[in-house]
Amino acid sequence: MSFVATGVRDAYRNAQGLNGAALPTAAKPQAGSFSEMVRSASQDAVATIREGDMAAQQGLRGEIGRQEVVEATLALESTVKTVVALRDKFVEAYQEVLRMPI
Repeated sequence: MSFVATGVRDAYRNAQGLNGAALPTAAKPQAGSFSEMVRSASQDAVATIREGDMAAQQGLRGEIGRQEVVEATLALESTVKTVVALRDKFVEAYQEVLRMPI
């Protein structure tokens, strides 16, 4: 089972167990440069997409169950949507910088 599928399954189980209690606070982000953060996020996105693709192929061969394929596909879809939204924001910001008077 892939890391993404395990994470999705664990998140689903945790969500089912919530009864209105406060969510635990997230870990404080580590200090680093913006380029390091973007590089790390893009590497994670590529890994998620590859895991989703591998899960789909394994599902077609009957090596893993349908639930695992669905979980990996949902993680892949979410990652692609996030990457596209970020790309659009980066392009928009770049275009805004180009419109600035010098």
